[in-house]
Amino acid sequence: MKVTFLGTGTSQGVPVIGCDCEVCQSLDYRDKRLRTSVHIEIDDHSFVIDTGPDFRQQMLRERIQKLDFVLFTHSHKDHTAGLDDVRAFNFKQNMDMPLYGIEQVLTQLKTEYYYAFLEKKYPGTPQLQLNEIDDAPFKVHGLEITPLPVQHLHMPVFGFRIGDFSYITDANHMPENTMERLKGTKVLVLNALQKEPHISHFNLEEAIEMAGKIGASKTYFTHISHKLGLHKEISNELPANIQLAYDGLTVSL
Repeated sequence: MKVTFLGTGTSQGVPVIGCDCEVCQSLDYRDKRLRTSVHIEIDDHSFVIDTGPDFRQQMLRERIQKLDFVLFTHSHKDHTAGLDDVRAFNFKQNMDMPLYGIEQVLTQLKTEYYYAFLEKKYPGTPQLQLNEIDDAPFKVHGLEITPLPVQHLHMPVFGFRIGDFSYITDANHMPENTMERLKGTKVLVLNALQKEPHISHFNLEEAIEMAGKIGASKTYFTHISHKLGLHKEISNELPANIQLAYDGLTVSL
């Protein structure tokens, strides 16, 4: 399995013209964070978790030529706003794009991209196949995927476990059944928004504590706001088995 971090930031973490904070002004490429997403390759299978506003740019940057399906964690725009650009893979692969998400996510997609679901569609609109999931494990192309339900304040969000890899973003509470499903995971990705407390995300201290409870051999923090600080400086504050992810980082399992 090869995991590539397409983006590790948030809408607060994207460099803004005119912003004079140290992260936005940094020349370190690891501080240039697009919206959070990952690309996963297993054998001949290629898929992404979330299609944020930077989806097209991320896929071009990584030269990803094939996309079999998309998993969605939740319905917030910073995780869904790039979906229209799967149309390139519709044309290239001559297939509808399978999308997997809970009912709330699929309802939002049908509203946001209504033109893709009209009876008489405009030529060239994305071809999408909706697949509703719940908290039960499911298979796609023979790959077993285990949902990891978490809470984003009051909003349900799904992480996903594939083999020894577990991916969780936009969380500030981890239910016991999810902790059970995380047992034995070797590589964990977890959100760590900033140092200050936040209403709906783990801050750095909480993320470190949660990573310790889960006990993966290696943990990568993602969904990083510019408020967290410079990659180089924060990296020096982390335990040896925890690392800040950055855009373009590739991890092999």
